[in-house]
Amino acid sequence: MKDDIALRVAAPADAAAIRAIYAPHVTDSAVSFETEVPSVETMAQRIRERLPTYPWLVAAEGDAIVGYAYASPHRERAAYSWSCEVTAYVAAQARGRGVGRRLYAALCTLLKMQQYVNAFGIITLPNPASIALHEACGFRRASTFIHAGYKRGAWHDAGWWQCELQPPPVPSTPTIPFAALPQEAVRAAMNDRR
Repeated sequence: MKDDIALRVAAPADAAAIRAIYAPHVTDSAVSFETEVPSVETMAQRIRERLPTYPWLVAAEGDAIVGYAYASPHRERAAYSWSCEVTAYVAAQARGRGVGRRLYAALCTLLKMQQYVNAFGIITLPNPASIALHEACGFRRASTFIHAGYKRGAWHDAGWWQCELQPPPVPSTPTIPFAALPQEAVRAAMNDRR
């Protein structure tokens, strides 16, 4: 991957660029089970709502955002608090350059720092590129939900990939909100190019 790709924490002002990357996955495929492209304001609100608790990162090439990744709650019940769902999208012109791997590597590093134990990626099947990305980043197939969603005139299976971020502590320790992480550690995680 070129060294001119920089990772940073997303901001609501990035919503239009994030929406532009996401929109084709809503309108032209079943990769996302959303059926309507969210507005720029809706996307900005999603960023605002998630950032205090979960990381949302963007990959930028100069001033252009070429990818993003974020974490969100896995389930509402308290016992699920150490698990989260992760999502990444990369602009068509930036695919195959390691952007997705770098975003997921930084995201998973931050989630470990926050004391998360598991990250789950949900993939509409078939999707060999997404499977390859997840498995290259340490995820393994955990389950498949058959006919989980109906979109674009067809039923689609959803595969769940799991990354065990770290061994579960006993007793459990509370997760740390993203906003409470030391900013120097956040920057270091985003600059790690392993």
